[in-house]
Amino acid sequence: MINSLLHTSIEYLKGVGPKRADVLKSELNIFRYRDLLNHFPFRYVDRTQTILIKNILESTDNVQLLVKIIDVKELGQPRKKRLVVTASDESGSIQLVWFRGVKWLKSAVKVGEYYVVFGKPTVYGNRINFNHPEIELEEKNKNKAGSLQPVYHSTEKLAAFGLHSKGLENLMRNLLPQVMNVIPLTLSKRIEQKNNFPNVNSAYSNIHFPQDKIALQKSILRLKYEELFFLQLGMTRQKINTRKKSKGYIFNKVGNNFNDFFNNHLPFELTNAQKRVVKEIRKDLGSGMHMNRLLQGDVGSGKTLVAVLTILLAIDNGFQACLMAPTEILANQHFKTILNFLKPLGIKISLLTGSVKKADRKVIHESLENGSLNILVGTHALIEDKVKFKNLGISIIDEQHRFGVAQRAKLWKKNNFPPHVLVMTATPIPRTLAMTFYGDLEVSVIDELPPGRKPINTIHRFDSSRLKVFQFIEDEIKKGHQVYIVYPLIEESEKLDYKDLMDGYESIVRRFPLPHYKVSIVHGKMKPEAKDYEMSQFVKGQTQIMVATTVIEVGVDVPNASLMIIESAEKFGLSQLHQLRGRVGRGAEKSYCILMSGYKLSKEAKIRLETMVRTNDGFEISEQDLKIRGPGDVMGTQQSGVLDFKLANLARDGQLVQLAKIDVDELLNMDPHLSSSDNQSINTELLRQIKLKPNWSNIS
Repeated sequence: MINSLLHTSIEYLKGVGPKRADVLKSELNIFRYRDLLNHFPFRYVDRTQTILIKNILESTDNVQLLVKIIDVKELGQPRKKRLVVTASDESGSIQLVWFRGVKWLKSAVKVGEYYVVFGKPTVYGNRINFNHPEIELEEKNKNKAGSLQPVYHSTEKLAAFGLHSKGLENLMRNLLPQVMNVIPLTLSKRIEQKNNFPNVNSAYSNIHFPQDKIALQKSILRLKYEELFFLQLGMTRQKINTRKKSKGYIFNKVGNNFNDFFNNHLPFELTNAQKRVVKEIRKDLGSGMHMNRLLQGDVGSGKTLVAVLTILLAIDNGFQACLMAPTEILANQHFKTILNFLKPLGIKISLLTGSVKKADRKVIHESLENGSLNILVGTHALIEDKVKFKNLGISIIDEQHRFGVAQRAKLWKKNNFPPHVLVMTATPIPRTLAMTFYGDLEVSVIDELPPGRKPINTIHRFDSSRLKVFQFIEDEIKKGHQVYIVYPLIEESEKLDYKDLMDGYESIVRRFPLPHYKVSIVHGKMKPEAKDYEMSQFVKGQTQIMVATTVIEVGVDVPNASLMIIESAEKFGLSQLHQLRGRVGRGAEKSYCILMSGYKLSKEAKIRLETMVRTNDGFEISEQDLKIRGPGDVMGTQQSGVLDFKLANLARDGQLVQLAKIDVDELLNMDPHLSSSDNQSINTELLRQIKLKPNWSNIS
């Protein structure tokens, strides 16, 4: 009975029928009673007060009137028809105008009847008008309980069928009495009581037609929690099942290489955050389970050093290690850094990228297979079929979001037994997103910078200050420092952006001419070898200024660069601005980032630039980015089906995310299989949702 009623086709609901059903399906994906039940209001209006026409001011927001219909006229040509209704009360008259749904409204609105009208007034030709107001017979309006009236999302096409917000509200009033006692239980009684939630019937009743504001808030809280709870429950169970199934190599020895490096060759003392993360990794590697861990840390937080210590654990236990980076520049950088770290230990390390010559490749392949090569660093060249390891124990993937799932999976298949996996990212991920999304990954965070790292001084300047900025560039170069100047590259207007880049380059070269200054240029239209040459000239200090598009966002490490200038900074997202800023501040000198922009800035652009000037904290920036852009944009998951929350918002509901996670962990500790009678409702709802969201297990 329960399921069959909620699964009833929407056309059988009173007030729908076949034609309205078709438009509900196409516009709102409402196919069945359950879908309509979950089409929640997006705001509520207090409809207890009406005012007189004479008290309407042009600046007034939405108002409610009680008026008598005096006249109904259909005006205009067939394709441009409008319905003009004259209405009045004791203090004056108004005009109500509709350009859509004219035919239906003309037959529905009766002269001489009293109606409650709700909408925003405007003044046109010395007369007060309401365009597309909500309108309802006074008698119908009197019968409604509660002071908060729901407002539902609709569309132009729906409105043409009378299914504007008011029409949808009427359908909901027809639906709720039928389903009110057959909505299935979802949470257990224990969780409802623990969190002081209303029961599921009360929650649905009060979210559509609230008794009062307190009942509404409690209902929204419960239904938001449900969305977050079941998403996390599905992911956490998946993680537990994956860990049970996947056995891993046991690294039970902390040997000579690790101890020698740690005690005698560390370039600087580890931060407390690095020590904590190394402990978490060591625990994983000694557990007998397959490690699948995400290491996130801001630019310069010391992720590479943690990776080196992890690699040494593998080598001490008789295994090989590999590190894969998304670009040749980044792979080269990692290779040199690790080589310098491990030089005193005599550990053998090689670099494999697309540029490595065939003869050198052959040597690498042979030494990998016979086990004499301990560490291989490279690009996606590592996943070629010819690359075979003798006993790969750990795969480390840097900037993992830049590799496809299939590419990462190839690394895991390099052995008969899958190696442990450590994926690293310098893109800070908000805590709520990390908790929600990384279902298959344990998450480690390096949330402090090594001592001695100075915060980058960030300044916002308008285009009118360009001459002063040029002078500042000159001053930095005179100190022996180098400068980045970055231009946006937006695909939709690539030609325009290319022009901006070239114009900027020419003005820089005019202001900083040869032979006193040398300027490099890098952009996406250049051939790879030309790009690599220009990059290498800057890295070696042969050129003082690098003019580039965002290709330098990740992976260029030039400690001598002290100034980053970002042109048209308002066109960049927060995380990209933060990544670009992270290209400077890598040496001992004070570093600067100048954000250049025009005077016309959107509200969001102002927030982004103010955030960058205020803080260097990548996690604070990522939280702000989440608030501005929403979780789908931040994570690149808009099409995944994971984020089809009706109510919950990961940017605003961080505390609720954490509460749901605590409750999920507690539940699975008490009843891992959800087999107790109290948890049957949870198990049933979880199975229903898993059928709708089969991608839970693939999120990481």
